[in-house]
Amino acid sequence: MKLLTFIAHNEIRPGVLDGGTVIDLKAAGLPVGEEGDLLQIVRGGDAMLERVREAIDSPTRRTFDLDDVRLTAPLLAPSKIIAVGLNYIDHCKEANLPVPTEPVLFSKFPNSITGPFDELSWPESVTNEVDYEVELAVVIGRRGRNIPEKDALDYVCGYSVVNDVSARDLQFANAKQWDRGKSLDTFCPWGPYIVTRDEIDDPHKLDVRTVLNGKEMQKSNTKNLIFNINQIIAYASQGTTLMPGDLIPTGTPFGVGFSRTPPVFLKHGDVCECEVEDIGRIVNKVNLK
Repeated sequence: MKLLTFIAHNEIRPGVLDGGTVIDLKAAGLPVGEEGDLLQIVRGGDAMLERVREAIDSPTRRTFDLDDVRLTAPLLAPSKIIAVGLNYIDHCKEANLPVPTEPVLFSKFPNSITGPFDELSWPESVTNEVDYEVELAVVIGRRGRNIPEKDALDYVCGYSVVNDVSARDLQFANAKQWDRGKSLDTFCPWGPYIVTRDEIDDPHKLDVRTVLNGKEMQKSNTKNLIFNINQIIAYASQGTTLMPGDLIPTGTPFGVGFSRTPPVFLKHGDVCECEVEDIGRIVNKVNLK
């Protein structure tokens, strides 16, 4: 299933996509997160997903045409965004950094969340070296701590697309503020859906790519991850409880802007598209006000 959060009649609602039709899960009696989003449905686990399937088949379902609604980020305020850095060998090489021996984790603050088709914007007085990073994202569906690698995918609700937007001058200069450089407002566009794990036969065989102003900038496959999803979840849960709705972007491949000659940074009017095979595509325009 493709779970989503949408706005219709000025109200945020959880939904599920059925072809080109959005089924209103609030109208179907399913619980709504505090923000109006999918959080309570994700927290409900497999039993709640079964209720979603029943809503799809209900003869009394309330629907909207996909073209008539605005999609927001599927979860508007995940409790944790646990991102993974340097998780493709070719990206390590272009960044001139050693291949890590264990997952490199950092945070993106929840204020960075924005919608899959919303604008990117930032104060030019704060940064002028803003980069793109396409990533497959994992949405946690079960509470877990010290999760064994072999069981890790059982804790996944589904998968999505993230652009890990990054201010390189903040990330690398002086104090090397990774969290700050990754966490300005609008720096985590994601969606357009959470594709439930039963829909993806193998999350380690998915093409990922970035297209900037019509030009392909990144292209790889999740088979090239240094640390796979099982390893990331197991590592991240060592001594730390993962919660339903936690978002884990899994790393970006070769082709980011700062490593190019000359560097390519996002500028006003740019259109950045990030896509993961079988998951979806997000499209964000830069609007520096």
